[in-house]
Amino acid sequence: MKFCFTLFLLMWSFLTYAQSGKRIKLKKGVWIAQLLLNEVDKLPFQLEIGDNFSFTVINGDERITLSAPEVKNDSIHVRFPYFNSELVFASHQKQHLSGYWINFNKGTNYRIPFQANYGAGPRFPSPEDPSHSCAVNGRWKVAFEPGTDSEYPAVGIFDQSSGSNRVFGTFLTETGDYRFLEGNCTPDSLYLSCFDGSHAFLFKARKSDDQLNGQFFSGKHWHCDWNASMNATFELPSPEKLTYVKNNEGVHFNLKTLTGEDFTFPNPEFKGKVVIIQIMGSWCPNCLDETQYYKNLYSSYHDSGLEIISIGYETGESFTDYAANITRLKNKLDLEFTFLVGGAANKGLASEHFKVLNEVISFPTSIFIGRDGEVKRVHTGFNGPGTGSYYLEYVEKTNALIQTLLNQ
Repeated sequence: MKFCFTLFLLMWSFLTYAQSGKRIKLKKGVWIAQLLLNEVDKLPFQLEIGDNFSFTVINGDERITLSAPEVKNDSIHVRFPYFNSELVFASHQKQHLSGYWINFNKGTNYRIPFQANYGAGPRFPSPEDPSHSCAVNGRWKVAFEPGTDSEYPAVGIFDQSSGSNRVFGTFLTETGDYRFLEGNCTPDSLYLSCFDGSHAFLFKARKSDDQLNGQFFSGKHWHCDWNASMNATFELPSPEKLTYVKNNEGVHFNLKTLTGEDFTFPNPEFKGKVVIIQIMGSWCPNCLDETQYYKNLYSSYHDSGLEIISIGYETGESFTDYAANITRLKNKLDLEFTFLVGGAANKGLASEHFKVLNEVISFPTSIFIGRDGEVKRVHTGFNGPGTGSYYLEYVEKTNALIQTLLNQ
């Protein structure tokens, strides 16, 4: 990126800026972008450039509109709306971009090369005849890091129409889902990816009979093996049994507000209310999904006596960093419930704050407290809209619980 340019916004079929005295036109429409994880593996996603120089990342049914671009020195910067990361790039041709994705949650030096080329199409290599692709539609029993001490189970849910090689779906784990995955099949392989500004996930696997064997990449810093077998009935343990109340002492804590004031729970303000305590982090996509649901829940039931306290465990170096991260999310989503600073993003620290629980194993974890001050439910993780019916069933069940608790 050694070229200087000045950005001009146009309300025409092209987006134009000047670079080294030369007018460069960025075509509006869908682009195929890639994060270059290593010399071999590339994580593709769709990037749509629209009117007023808008940028939207597409993952299946998910649309993430990025912040308005800023020109800094010789580069364009576009930030993700909820997570502390950005795309930084230059364009030397009207149909090509190149630069980096920088994830500040992992430090200013965590950057992955990024490139994009104009034109819609499949994310991954696709056969000329899609009907010759392997079939993965359905439900799968999955093991990540199989055969190791770190092995953990998951459910793979893949949606592939008959005669098509396009695949949509997600993985459900005990601590949350892997959100909106999109990809396609070849005659012997499955490829899926997701990029949302926090997650940068790439899955690839060979298919043999009803078995999948492959690799899972999370950004450039981590990868593991995974395998799966077709299984229509496999279920994970209930998210309401993983974390539980180990004594009857009730929930007690003393933390700081976003402005550094002491906040003690329980207190008179929340006495006789139904309270949800959300243990979360602004860096966490599953927490974002849950928080967006809680926004709607709060709007529906706050006047009837529902309160929500969200406690953020954050990336950064200081209380100031933690509070700023939480405040950014609060303001971006226009949230009205209570936010507190828990400290660093550490489940051990969260467990220390909530000794009434056996342990905190996931961000998010939610504690549901009735009007009598007793814990009624503890829910580990969150399966968001990318899980389809799982999400809808959870929303229905939780809405019913809140109504019951409010009526007591």
